[in-house]
Amino acid sequence: MRSLEMLNLSHNNLSDFIPRCFEEMNGLLYIDISYNELHGPIPNSTAFSDALMEALQGNEGLCGDIKGFQSCKASKSHKPASRKIWVVIVFPLLGTHCIGKGGQGSVYKANLPSGEIIAVKKFHSPLPGEMTYQQEFMNEVKALTEIRHRNIVKFYGVCSHVQHSFLVYEYLEIGSLAMVLSNDAAAKELGWTQRMNVIKGVADALSYLHNDCFPPIVHRDISSKNVLLDLEYEAHVSDFGIAKFLKPDSSNWTELVGTFGYVAPELAYTMKVTEKCDVYSFGILALEVIKGKHPRDFISSICSSSSNLDIALDEILDPRLPTPSCNIRDKLISIIEVAISCLDESPESRPTMQKVSQLLKI
Repeated sequence: MRSLEMLNLSHNNLSDFIPRCFEEMNGLLYIDISYNELHGPIPNSTAFSDALMEALQGNEGLCGDIKGFQSCKASKSHKPASRKIWVVIVFPLLGTHCIGKGGQGSVYKANLPSGEIIAVKKFHSPLPGEMTYQQEFMNEVKALTEIRHRNIVKFYGVCSHVQHSFLVYEYLEIGSLAMVLSNDAAAKELGWTQRMNVIKGVADALSYLHNDCFPPIVHRDISSKNVLLDLEYEAHVSDFGIAKFLKPDSSNWTELVGTFGYVAPELAYTMKVTEKCDVYSFGILALEVIKGKHPRDFISSICSSSSNLDIALDEILDPRLPTPSCNIRDKLISIIEVAISCLDESPESRPTMQKVSQLLKI
């Protein structure tokens, strides 16, 4: 664990003492153990002594020579909690079950001795002199350590090494939205109510990233493969490898990245990233969820016939699902109208994700 640089274990219902092995982790730069049930002495290490109060709060039993905590005598019986920490970090290195591969790396499903299941993202080993993957790795770490939202995948920890880098986060049982929609049996289980909730969940997540984070975060790769579903079909936005933090004093120009079919058209000639890039991708995603597949050529026809959505609705509904009731039908029409407004060629004319989220709650 000496290569570990950042570790976030907040909001995990952890209890007992903090293991003393943390005092030997000289490479640890960032630690967040807030809102658990930990007690006993705080380890004597730079990561803990330099930690902000917010990273340690929510553990009433902690004590130590750190401002905001009462002093205490160090206890020698720290072993009970050490197993949990070691398992989370070391287990991914021992082999796991691959559940997906992408441009950045592979994702594995790991079963812990405690019965808990986690997902481990292993980044590709970079070639000599190649910094792309390392940048994507640190980008995702930075994004995930600073965000907390029910519709964004929960981040547990990170392990960085010269040859391999790993991210550990929650395991979502159903898998990606893309995988569900591509399978007829699975798609039929994702009914109209669940699909509308998925759309609302992604909208809420993007509204949070754009408006409640500072600086604002633009995901830049919103697509059905980067939306994961849990057993309740709740949506969780994942994969922040190419996310960008918008700087008020910068032009925010960048290279063209993202998934083909979801990228906002203005990026082809302006190369300037704004929140409206995510808005466009969301519009595509919303139509995809309703149609059951990527809208592709249907986008131009649906936009031109937006004045007569009643007719267009029958063409865009996923035929694998039963005909929706009148009430559901009206809600779907409202969602389609919002989605179409997100696809406006002019970024300035698209609504903000905060506005979209509000409209979808009606």
